Amino acid sequence: MSTEFRELLRKVGSGTHTSKSLTRKEAQSATVMMLEGIATPAQIGAFMIAHRIKRPTSEEIAGMLDAYKLLGAKVEAIASDRKVLVLGSPYDGRSKTAPVSPITAIVLAAAGIPVLMHGGDRMPTKEGLPFIEIWQALGCQWQELNIDQVQQNLETKNFGFVYLPKHFPLAQSLVTYREQIGKRPPFATLELMWSPYQGKQLIVSGFVHPPTETNICEAFAQHGITEFATVKGWEGSVDLPRSRTAIIGIHHGEQFQRLTISARQYGFSVVDPAIATAEEIATNIISALKNEPSEYLNSVLWNCGFYLWLYGMNAEISEAIAHAQEIISSGRAWQKLEDLRNSNYTLGKSGNASATAA
Repeated sequence: MSTEFRELLRKVGSGTHTSKSLTRKEAQSATVMMLEGIATPAQIGAFMIAHRIKRPTSEEIAGMLDAYKLLGAKVEAIASDRKVLVLGSPYDGRSKTAPVSPITAIVLAAAGIPVLMHGGDRMPTKEGLPFIEIWQALGCQWQELNIDQVQQNLETKNFGFVYLPKHFPLAQSLVTYREQIGKRPPFATLELMWSPYQGKQLIVSGFVHPPTETNICEAFAQHGITEFATVKGWEGSVDLPRSRTAIIGIHHGEQFQRLTISARQYGFSVVDPAIATAEEIATNIISALKNEPSEYLNSVLWNCGFYLWLYGMNAEISEAIAHAQEIISSGRAWQKLEDLRNSNYTLGKSGNASATAA
């Protein structure tokens, strides 16, 4: 048992009137002790539920993010002046709406924007559809690559996927506690914020509740991160909805812009495609890449248009939507998927050969 961790646990778990928030340094220490297994399972579970009840502060979130940056996977900077677009969505997946983030990443990569995603397998308590299963259904086995190959793919193909069980197993070891305590722990906020990338980047964090967005913004400020956006998307993801107004925060240096935009303003209906199996979503993606009309394609164009505009590829969102349509109708997006499949096969084979030789 860690007596040091016990003191931190007592501080956050002493009840409504006597509990206290941790300092940034204490939050980092507590997170490191949980990730490295210095704290016992009983202590870790108790901390997670006590911290959830108390509600984490932005300073605590900043300290927890320090620990993730210290111990987590690291994708080295690519040889490009372009910022990497890092998409941070809840790891426990989707259960109501069809994800469009994977195809958004494909279209953006075809436009020359490097995109980095991260996540794992199905995760408690939601056990929703994770992005990795969709990529697998598309023929991209990102879980087979090592972290150097992730960096290589990001640099040469404009896309990388950091797979939690392989690339950040310390964080993966905490997943089982979610099922045991039956609630999302404060670590769920880190999934929206953490970036494994070591170079110039633009982080996009999904959120559901306004206090989460506030914590994200304040914790990023403590880390000196000034280039990021927050998106109240489908189920806490970065996928823009069509059935309601999208609420977005854009942070550029010291400037902040609150943006509320509606898909209806740009000629789209208010239909959000429903969740389906990974195989069905992959079929929808292939159909959209072939420019076959559907409500799913409309959501793809809406999201790709927004992110092309956010990244600065187009001056107006309407222009960016037309740009996304051109990338798809020209076949460039379909070719990008083929490139990603081929690079995944080549890198995966070389990785397996290296492992065999070792």
